[in-house]
Amino acid sequence: MNRKKTVVKVGTSSLTYDNGKINYRKIEALCKVICDLHNSGEDILLVSSGAVGVGMGKTGLSRRPNDIKKKQALAAIGQCELMFMYDKLFGEYNHNVAQILLTADAVETETKRQNVINTIDELLNMDIIPIINENDTVAVDELEGNNFGDNDMLSAIVARLVAADKLIILTDIDGLYDSNPRTNPDAVKIDVVEKINRQIMDMAAGSGSNRGTGGMATKLLAADYATKRGIEVHVINGSKPENLYEVFDGKAPGTMFKAQY
Repeated sequence: MNRKKTVVKVGTSSLTYDNGKINYRKIEALCKVICDLHNSGEDILLVSSGAVGVGMGKTGLSRRPNDIKKKQALAAIGQCELMFMYDKLFGEYNHNVAQILLTADAVETETKRQNVINTIDELLNMDIIPIINENDTVAVDELEGNNFGDNDMLSAIVARLVAADKLIILTDIDGLYDSNPRTNPDAVKIDVVEKINRQIMDMAAGSGSNRGTGGMATKLLAADYATKRGIEVHVINGSKPENLYEVFDGKAPGTMFKAQY
Protein backbone atom coordinates (compact mmCIF):
# COMPACT_ATOMS: atom_id res chain seq x y z
CA MET A 1 0.00 0.00 0.00
CA ASN A 2 1.38 3.39 -0.98
CA ARG A 3 2.03 5.85 1.82
CA LYS A 4 0.13 9.11 1.61
CA LYS A 5 2.19 12.13 0.64
CA THR A 6 1.84 15.57 2.14
CA VAL A 7 3.72 18.69 1.12
CA VAL A 8 4.29 21.19 3.94
CA LYS A 9 5.36 24.69 2.94
CA VAL A 10 6.90 26.98 5.54
CA GLY A 11 7.53 30.66 4.90
CA THR A 12 10.20 33.03 6.07
CA SER A 13 7.94 34.60 8.70
CA SER A 14 7.47 31.19 10.34
CA LEU A 15 11.22 30.57 10.57
CA THR A 16 12.60 33.89 11.77
CA TYR A 17 11.92 36.68 14.23
CA ASP A 18 10.97 40.15 13.05
CA ASN A 19 14.64 41.12 13.17
CA GLY A 20 15.51 38.33 10.72
CA LYS A 21 17.30 36.14 13.25
CA ILE A 22 16.50 32.41 13.25
CA ASN A 23 13.62 31.41 15.52
CA TYR A 24 15.12 28.19 16.85
CA ARG A 25 12.08 27.33 18.96
CA LYS A 26 9.75 27.38 15.95
CA ILE A 27 12.14 25.47 13.69
CA GLU A 28 12.80 22.82 16.33
CA ALA A 29 9.07 22.39 16.96
CA LEU A 30 8.42 22.12 13.22
CA CYS A 31 11.09 19.46 12.77
CA LYS A 32 9.77 17.48 15.74
CA VAL A 33 6.18 17.48 14.44
CA ILE A 34 7.22 16.52 10.90
CA CYS A 35 9.35 13.66 12.24
CA ASP A 36 6.44 12.47 14.37
CA LEU A 37 4.04 12.57 11.42
CA HIS A 38 6.60 10.73 9.31
CA ASN A 39 6.86 8.07 11.99
CA SER A 40 3.06 7.66 11.91
CA GLY A 41 3.23 6.60 8.27
CA GLU A 42 3.02 9.85 6.30
CA ASP A 43 5.53 10.80 3.64
CA ILE A 44 6.29 14.47 4.31
CA LEU A 45 8.02 16.78 1.85
CA LEU A 46 9.08 20.16 3.23
CA VAL A 47 9.15 23.19 0.93
CA SER A 48 11.07 25.81 2.86
CA SER A 49 11.56 29.48 2.20
CA GLY A 50 13.84 31.50 4.42
CA ALA A 51 17.24 31.55 2.74
CA VAL A 52 17.23 35.31 2.15
CA GLY A 53 15.67 36.01 5.55
CA VAL A 54 18.23 33.88 7.36
CA GLY A 55 20.99 35.48 5.29
CA MET A 56 19.73 38.89 6.40
CA GLY A 57 19.89 37.85 10.03
CA LYS A 58 23.36 36.41 9.69
CA THR A 59 24.71 39.56 8.04
CA GLY A 60 22.90 41.97 10.34
CA LEU A 61 20.48 43.47 7.80
CA SER A 62 17.14 44.58 9.23
CA ARG A 63 15.30 45.14 5.95
CA ARG A 64 15.05 43.07 2.81
CA PRO A 65 17.21 44.77 0.13
CA ASN A 66 15.86 45.71 -3.30
CA ASP A 67 19.08 44.93 -5.15
CA ILE A 68 18.83 41.52 -6.86
CA LYS A 69 22.56 40.80 -6.60
CA LYS A 70 22.47 41.40 -2.86
CA LYS A 71 19.43 39.13 -2.51
CA GLN A 72 21.25 36.39 -4.41
CA ALA A 73 24.26 36.72 -2.12
CA LEU A 74 22.03 36.63 0.96
CA ALA A 75 20.28 33.53 -0.39
CA ALA A 76 23.64 31.78 -0.80
CA ILE A 77 24.62 32.68 2.77
CA GLY A 78 21.26 31.83 4.27
CA GLN A 79 20.65 28.55 2.44
CA CYS A 80 23.81 27.10 3.94
CA GLU A 81 22.76 28.09 7.46
CA LEU A 82 19.16 26.95 6.91
CA MET A 83 20.13 23.45 5.76
CA PHE A 84 22.67 23.15 8.58
CA MET A 85 19.86 23.78 11.07
CA TYR A 86 17.46 21.36 9.36
CA ASP A 87 20.11 18.64 9.18
CA LYS A 88 20.94 19.07 12.86
CA LEU A 89 17.38 19.28 14.17
CA PHE A 90 15.90 16.48 12.04
CA GLY A 91 18.93 14.39 12.99
CA GLU A 92 18.07 14.78 16.66
CA TYR A 93 14.88 12.84 15.92
CA ASN A 94 16.73 10.20 13.90
CA HIS A 95 15.67 11.42 10.47
CA ASN A 96 17.88 12.25 7.53
CA VAL A 97 17.12 15.07 5.11
CA ALA A 98 18.16 15.96 1.57
CA GLN A 99 18.30 19.33 -0.13
CA ILE A 100 16.65 19.89 -3.51
CA LEU A 101 17.04 23.32 -5.13
CA LEU A 102 14.73 23.91 -8.08
CA THR A 103 14.31 26.56 -10.75
CA ALA A 104 11.27 27.06 -12.94
CA ASP A 105 12.93 25.45 -15.94
CA ALA A 106 13.41 22.24 -13.94
CA VAL A 107 9.75 21.41 -14.52
CA GLU A 108 9.33 22.88 -18.01
CA THR A 109 9.62 19.61 -19.95
CA GLU A 110 8.45 16.06 -19.28
CA THR A 111 12.04 14.78 -19.09
CA LYS A 112 13.05 17.39 -16.53
CA ARG A 113 9.88 16.83 -14.52
CA GLN A 114 10.49 13.10 -14.48
CA ASN A 115 14.04 13.63 -13.26
CA VAL A 116 12.73 15.63 -10.31
CA ILE A 117 10.05 13.02 -9.59
CA ASN A 118 12.58 10.18 -9.75
CA THR A 119 14.87 11.90 -7.28
CA ILE A 120 12.07 12.65 -4.82
CA ASP A 121 10.61 9.15 -5.10
CA GLU A 122 13.99 7.56 -4.41
CA LEU A 123 14.57 9.80 -1.40
CA LEU A 124 11.17 8.80 0.00
CA ASN A 125 11.96 5.14 -0.67
CA MET A 126 15.16 5.65 1.35
CA ASP A 127 13.05 7.10 4.19
CA ILE A 128 14.65 10.52 3.76
CA ILE A 129 12.73 13.78 4.09
CA PRO A 130 13.24 16.05 1.04
CA ILE A 131 13.65 19.74 1.78
CA ILE A 132 12.92 21.81 -1.31
CA ASN A 133 13.59 25.47 -2.08
CA GLU A 134 13.91 27.60 -5.17
CA ASN A 135 17.52 28.08 -6.21
CA ASP A 136 17.62 31.83 -5.60
CA THR A 137 21.35 32.03 -6.24
CA VAL A 138 20.89 31.33 -9.97
CA ALA A 139 17.19 32.12 -10.47
CA VAL A 140 15.82 35.56 -9.66
CA ASP A 141 12.12 34.97 -10.37
CA GLU A 142 11.15 34.56 -6.72
CA LEU A 143 13.49 37.32 -5.62
CA GLU A 144 11.66 39.66 -7.99
CA GLY A 145 8.29 38.35 -6.80
CA ASN A 146 7.37 37.03 -10.23
CA ASN A 147 7.40 33.27 -10.10
CA PHE A 148 6.99 30.97 -7.12
CA GLY A 149 5.83 33.75 -4.77
CA ASP A 150 7.93 32.94 -1.72
CA ASN A 151 7.63 29.27 -2.71
CA ASP A 152 3.83 29.11 -2.43
CA MET A 153 3.41 28.16 -6.08
CA LEU A 154 6.50 25.94 -5.90
CA SER A 155 4.88 23.95 -3.12
CA ALA A 156 1.75 23.48 -5.25
CA ILE A 157 3.84 22.35 -8.23
CA VAL A 158 5.75 19.89 -6.05
CA ALA A 159 2.45 18.59 -4.64
CA ARG A 160 1.27 17.92 -8.18
CA LEU A 161 4.56 16.29 -9.23
CA VAL A 162 4.44 13.76 -6.39
CA ALA A 163 0.64 13.31 -6.54
CA ALA A 164 0.28 14.51 -2.95
CA ASP A 165 -2.92 14.06 -1.02
CA LYS A 166 -2.53 17.34 0.84
CA LEU A 167 -0.68 20.63 0.66
CA ILE A 168 -0.33 22.51 3.95
CA ILE A 169 0.91 26.09 3.80
CA LEU A 170 2.19 27.51 7.08
CA THR A 171 2.00 31.28 7.35
CA ASP A 172 1.81 34.10 9.89
CA ILE A 173 -1.99 34.35 9.89
CA ASP A 174 -4.74 31.93 10.99
CA GLY A 175 -6.17 31.43 7.51
CA LEU A 176 -8.23 33.28 4.91
CA TYR A 177 -10.40 36.11 6.26
CA ASP A 178 -13.25 37.93 4.55
CA SER A 179 -11.19 41.13 4.96
CA ASN A 180 -7.74 42.05 6.25
CA PRO A 181 -7.64 41.10 9.97
CA ARG A 182 -4.62 43.35 10.51
CA THR A 183 -6.70 46.43 9.74
CA ASN A 184 -10.25 45.20 10.42
CA PRO A 185 -10.89 43.78 13.93
CA ASP A 186 -14.25 42.45 12.73
CA ALA A 187 -12.75 40.29 10.00
CA VAL A 188 -14.11 36.73 10.01
CA LYS A 189 -11.99 33.67 9.25
CA ILE A 190 -13.33 31.32 6.59
CA ASP A 191 -12.97 27.70 7.73
CA VAL A 192 -13.75 25.92 4.45
CA VAL A 193 -13.65 27.07 0.84
CA GLU A 194 -15.61 24.83 -1.49
CA LYS A 195 -14.20 26.39 -4.65
CA ILE A 196 -11.88 29.31 -5.33
CA ASN A 197 -13.61 31.99 -7.40
CA ARG A 198 -13.18 35.70 -8.02
CA GLN A 199 -14.93 36.60 -4.76
CA ILE A 200 -12.50 34.44 -2.79
CA MET A 201 -9.50 35.85 -4.67
CA ASP A 202 -10.64 39.39 -3.88
CA MET A 203 -10.36 38.62 -0.16
CA ALA A 204 -6.59 38.31 -0.41
CA ALA A 205 -4.81 41.24 1.13
CA GLY A 206 -1.44 42.85 0.46
CA SER A 207 2.04 41.41 0.35
CA GLY A 208 3.96 39.44 2.90
CA SER A 209 6.26 40.36 5.74
CA ASN A 210 9.43 42.41 5.58
CA ARG A 211 11.46 39.19 5.41
CA GLY A 212 9.39 37.32 2.82
CA THR A 213 7.78 37.98 -0.54
CA GLY A 214 4.58 36.00 -0.21
CA GLY A 215 1.11 37.07 0.92
CA MET A 216 -2.38 35.61 0.97
CA ALA A 217 -2.76 36.31 -2.75
CA THR A 218 0.11 33.96 -3.64
CA LYS A 219 -1.32 31.34 -1.30
CA LEU A 220 -4.69 31.50 -3.03
CA LEU A 221 -3.03 31.14 -6.42
CA ALA A 222 -1.19 28.08 -5.13
CA ALA A 223 -4.38 26.69 -3.61
CA ASP A 224 -6.24 27.25 -6.87
CA TYR A 225 -3.52 25.41 -8.81
CA ALA A 226 -3.46 22.48 -6.39
CA THR A 227 -7.17 22.04 -5.77
CA LYS A 228 -7.87 21.96 -9.51
CA ARG A 229 -5.51 18.98 -9.64
CA GLY A 230 -7.30 17.06 -6.90
CA ILE A 231 -5.14 18.13 -3.96
CA GLU A 232 -6.65 19.32 -0.68
CA VAL A 233 -5.02 22.52 0.60
CA HIS A 234 -4.80 23.96 4.11
CA VAL A 235 -3.53 27.43 5.00
CA ILE A 236 -2.77 27.51 8.72
CA ASN A 237 -0.85 29.55 11.28
CA GLY A 238 2.75 28.38 11.46
CA SER A 239 3.49 29.99 14.82
CA LYS A 240 2.48 26.70 16.43
CA PRO A 241 3.66 23.78 14.25
CA GLU A 242 1.50 21.49 16.42
CA ASN A 243 -1.42 22.81 14.34
CA LEU A 244 -0.29 20.28 11.74
CA TYR A 245 -1.65 17.49 13.95
CA GLU A 246 -5.15 18.97 13.73
CA VAL A 247 -5.05 18.80 9.93
CA PHE A 248 -4.18 15.10 10.06
CA ASP A 249 -6.92 14.58 12.66
CA GLY A 250 -9.46 15.80 10.12
CA LYS A 251 -9.91 19.26 11.58
CA ALA A 252 -9.50 22.67 9.94
CA PRO A 253 -7.31 24.82 12.22
CA GLY A 254 -6.95 27.38 9.44
CA THR A 255 -8.73 27.47 6.10
CA MET A 256 -9.27 24.27 4.13
CA PHE A 257 -9.65 24.47 0.36
CA LYS A 258 -11.44 21.41 -0.94
CA ALA A 259 -9.95 19.41 -3.77
CA GLN A 260 -11.78 19.60 -7.09
CA TYR A 261 -12.38 16.32 -8.89
